[in-house]
Amino acid sequence: MKIVFAGTPDFSVPALKAIASEHRVIAVFTQPDRRSGRGKKVTEPAVKVVAKSLNLEVHQPTSLRDQSELITKLAPDVMVVVAYGVILPQAILDIPKLGCLNIHASLLPRWRGAAPIQRALEAGDTNTGVCIMQMEAGLDTGPVLQVQEIAISPNDTSSSLHNKLADLGADAISSTLKRLELEDNIEAIKQDDTAATYAKKISKDEANIDWSASAQSIERRIRAFNPWPIVQTTHSGTRLRIWAAAVDSELNANRGTKTNKAGEVVAVNQSGVTVACGEGFLRLQILQRDGSKPMSYKAFRNGYPILLKDTLG
Repeated sequence: MKIVFAGTPDFSVPALKAIASEHRVIAVFTQPDRRSGRGKKVTEPAVKVVAKSLNLEVHQPTSLRDQSELITKLAPDVMVVVAYGVILPQAILDIPKLGCLNIHASLLPRWRGAAPIQRALEAGDTNTGVCIMQMEAGLDTGPVLQVQEIAISPNDTSSSLHNKLADLGADAISSTLKRLELEDNIEAIKQDDTAATYAKKISKDEANIDWSASAQSIERRIRAFNPWPIVQTTHSGTRLRIWAAAVDSELNANRGTKTNKAGEVVAVNQSGVTVACGEGFLRLQILQRDGSKPMSYKAFRNGYPILLKDTLG
């Protein structure tokens, strides 16, 4: 099949590679090069880098609104969209013979929107997956052609889950395109709008720890916001980023009804710093100060000790 691909970040790359190995990718659309990092160096999107390595035609418009004529001339059978970062106007959605397909990293209609991976982790979901969706004007509201599901590991971060779902999405779109090629028409399942939840975009402001929350909810947010924006707190005016933590269920059981103020350090050893939360205790395992690298508390405390009875936040 003749396919136009639209995608931008690393999440899109496995799908592009899978499609290019099995079909004719006649054009790739991706976001313009942008400055990033401390040096503000101009960086090419991950999809552009891979598309160039595959000798594919690359387009980087700031908007698709003026691309209707070009895409019409390309006459694609299907357009596949994966984390492109731009809303497709109806004029574009109407061009491909078999429509526009999107890989969405959740079990729709749960977690429609910009940050489905992070919100699933933050909410404590035990499973997630990818949906191949027929795109329409609404935000992730289109009928679903295929679903593939996986369990969320207790140790998953948004980084590890991102990689699993990127590979799963590549398998799912490959399978869906094969079915379309053979059947030319696949039954799509309409989403139940009454069951929809929305995964709003992650804000840096959400990264600040509220120690009055439960240890479990803080631990989930730490994993959800790794590798960005990284959950943080303060200690005597110093900002500390928390890369990994664990609910200290043993301490919680031993303490019984004894109470500590939220944010109080109640235990310190080589394996971490245990902090009282609104409910339960959280052991901080990997920490980072500004200007330093993330490190285990065993190494961290050599240069910056945190003491019993100190308060964080």
